[in-house]
Amino acid sequence: MTHVSIIGSGSMAQAISGVLTRGGAEVAIVGRDGTLDPATEVVVLAVPHHAVADVLARHGAALAGKIVVDLTNPVDFATFDSLAVPADGSAAALIAEALPQSHVLKALNTTFAATLATGTVGGDVPTTVLIAGDDTTAKDTLAGLVEAGGLRAIDAGSLRRARELESLGFLQLTLAIGEKLPWTGGFAVIA
Repeated sequence: MTHVSIIGSGSMAQAISGVLTRGGAEVAIVGRDGTLDPATEVVVLAVPHHAVADVLARHGAALAGKIVVDLTNPVDFATFDSLAVPADGSAAALIAEALPQSHVLKALNTTFAATLATGTVGGDVPTTVLIAGDDTTAKDTLAGLVEAGGLRAIDAGSLRRARELESLGFLQLTLAIGEKLPWTGGFAVIA
């Protein structure tokens, strides 16, 4: 059984916990100030992008050797018109730089909590989790957890693809906030 800790306590943390628990993982939801269980193998950062630096400062040493899943969308919430990371980078790349001993993945940022919880986008298309990262074993581990929980997983390539995933997540958020897309909808992969 895989031990997963989710740092954060919002709707995404709850939805991810439900998916992974359905798939047989042992899941602990840990607040930003909580303590990670040393048995944790996978850590999901289910916090807003602006909180990541504090989370890494608090938990950085405990994340060494772990699979760290970044689901943040680094949106500039002051203007809501751009990503708040360098044009040639991503939030996930910055996290990977800060955690050189961890296996950082970008995933779960192109889905809404509702589509994770129901397992469908728009009520009938299976929810797909796109996963980017440089460690094949880490990607396979996350894909296995997601699929065991009833969702689809697609390997989106190396961690360099995190920029595109963050752009897709940003676009989806702006459409939902602009009420052009329901929070139960979103982008789907038909294959």
